[in-house]
Amino acid sequence: MRLNPEQVKAIKQETEHFFGARAEVWLFGSRVDDAAKGGDIDLYICPGISNADQLAAARFAFLARLKRRIGDRRIDLVLQRSGGEALPVHELARQQGVKL
Repeated sequence: MRLNPEQVKAIKQETEHFFGARAEVWLFGSRVDDAAKGGDIDLYICPGISNADQLAAARFAFLARLKRRIGDRRIDLVLQRSGGEALPVHELARQQGVKL
């Protein structure tokens, strides 16, 4: 996994802050592969929020604050709304990703 401990800590803390204590977060994509180089940070979050407006607001605030903490890196964020339909990207992130 190509994130340092400080980045992992920041991701976990901001996930809990914006999406709730029951939220779960996975890193997936190229950053999971230690042999790969570069790449954006792909995160999949299962939040404890089901309201679409709250989820949208939390998404933007999370990304802004996380970028301030870990630097201006490209972060792709995939959310699965609580009680929402599971899409193929959600399954891929869970199967191939690393839970933080």
